[in-house]
Amino acid sequence: MAKDGNTGAARFLPERLTLPELRRAAAHCEGCDLYRDATQTVFGEGPSQARFLIVGEQPGDQEDRKGAPFVGPAGRILDKGLEEAGIDRQDAYLTNAVKHFSFTLRGKRRIHQKPTVAEIEACGPWLNAELALLKPEMVVVLGATAARALLGAAFKVTQHRGEVLELGEALAVATIHPSAVLRAPDRDEAYQGFLSDLRLARRSCSS
Repeated sequence: MAKDGNTGAARFLPERLTLPELRRAAAHCEGCDLYRDATQTVFGEGPSQARFLIVGEQPGDQEDRKGAPFVGPAGRILDKGLEEAGIDRQDAYLTNAVKHFSFTLRGKRRIHQKPTVAEIEACGPWLNAELALLKPEMVVVLGATAARALLGAAFKVTQHRGEVLELGEALAVATIHPSAVLRAPDRDEAYQGFLSDLRLARRSCSS
């Protein structure tokens, strides 16, 4: 799980740990330099009693502009997968390991840039607090950045797909990020693998 430490976001955590208080506090986070160029913090969204916690990498361009997670092309893939896997979106809390958009400018376009290890660790206190408050039954870990934040640097998604793992008091299933489906040479094959992992997460939860 991500380190809290005395640096990064830890000093911005509110005294009263509730999801609304976390969201308000995170809006002012300066735990790493990503806040300087991002439009806003993109905090998690979903019901406090959600059984499924779904963790991605970071906000993309559209998420950064709209202030909500998974509202871009990858979010549409995720929505489709959740529906087909039988996971009710109203029973899922969606968030990211890193709460600010990391990008590089190419002309006027903002091109996604993978967060650094330092940025992932700096943002860890927010994710740890969400996990502690939500107490989900199942954590769906989307991609390498989320896996590093929650399962450690040595964890490899490619080696552990199709496995149900223990994550504290919760269970976890790691899979590719839905954006990887969009980049795949064979999107149908990539999507079917992604869907299979989501179905495993659904089956592993109590009815």
